[in-house]
Amino acid sequence: MNRTWTYNMSFGAPTDPAEPRTGLSRNGHTVVTVFLGFILFFGFLNNLAVLILFCKFKTLHNPVNMLLLNISVSDMLVCISGTTLSFVSNIHGKWIGGEHGCRWYGFVNSCFGIVSLISLAVLSYERYSTLTLCNKRSADYRKALLAVGGSWIYSLIWTVPPLIRWSNYGIEGAGTNCSVRWSSESAKSTSYVICLFIFCLVVPVAVMIYCYGCLLYAVRQVGKIHKNTTCKRECHVLFIVITTVICYLICWIPYGVIALLATFGKPGVVTPVASTIPSILAKSSTVCNPIIYILMNKQFYKCFRLLFHCQTHSSTDGEPTSHSKVTIIQLNQRMDCGNACNNEPCPKTDSKMTFLLRPEPSLEPISKNTPPMS
Repeated sequence: MNRTWTYNMSFGAPTDPAEPRTGLSRNGHTVVTVFLGFILFFGFLNNLAVLILFCKFKTLHNPVNMLLLNISVSDMLVCISGTTLSFVSNIHGKWIGGEHGCRWYGFVNSCFGIVSLISLAVLSYERYSTLTLCNKRSADYRKALLAVGGSWIYSLIWTVPPLIRWSNYGIEGAGTNCSVRWSSESAKSTSYVICLFIFCLVVPVAVMIYCYGCLLYAVRQVGKIHKNTTCKRECHVLFIVITTVICYLICWIPYGVIALLATFGKPGVVTPVASTIPSILAKSSTVCNPIIYILMNKQFYKCFRLLFHCQTHSSTDGEPTSHSKVTIIQLNQRMDCGNACNNEPCPKTDSKMTFLLRPEPSLEPISKNTPPMS
């Protein structure tokens, strides 16, 4: 067997898949199995619920939610192709996928994880651009599709190189999962780790911090002028988005720190036991994101209740009888722009904030005659 693959210097220990690892005891593997089983079950179930909501309720069919759908798809694929193998391997106390299975596992998990992070960065930029381009009215599905496709292409650009010998994928931690070889004597492998860290973690996080920082500042400015329930509702929406990003970073930052320590620290500084917890946290992101979408997002939560008949809605000709009220800012704009005695233009700030305070769409389910999403 190729010894280059069977020795993963990420954690300074032999990683022959045919031999059990001594990093965790039998009880340790049992504990990890329980956590992975929890992540596998709820990660798959929660993301499946999100996908069902997208299929059933056309009110969720908009460009922004296509990015959320992309995240759910990638998370579900992690559960199916990644967490499952790690779960079964911990039951046996060693990696059971062999050399090719290890490379596949490391590739798909890295690819899907980067897709989620890039999608969150694109989501933050989309909201920021909507804020600055206040004249944008129609939903642009073409740009959303380009963003979704771009996230997958970008991820492939950075996850395919280890398959063609720029670094490599190998067994890590307690010997029950695989990832990039974070540490190596080769300068080629080290350069890959540095590029991966910069372009797949630092840059996306910087984009999210900048974009959401601008949005937070904008919401605070509106809140100073219009202190009403509508503004509070939209501040809650912004809180949800920021919480999504923070939860994702909490899941992945520990793993990134361990990877950097393995790359630039002394050999053996990261033990198999110390690497197990960050690995579990990284996989737990597949559970956190759907919970945020369904339980903390008002629009998703209403659809979720309707799906399971926890909430009824009366309608006339297929539309809800209770219509959303015009926001305070929209009323102010109409009053300012429609005053015959005053030809002054509408305030810039209010125009840019309209998208933050737009009314919620209806919750009409898709009928049999409704065409599918393009």
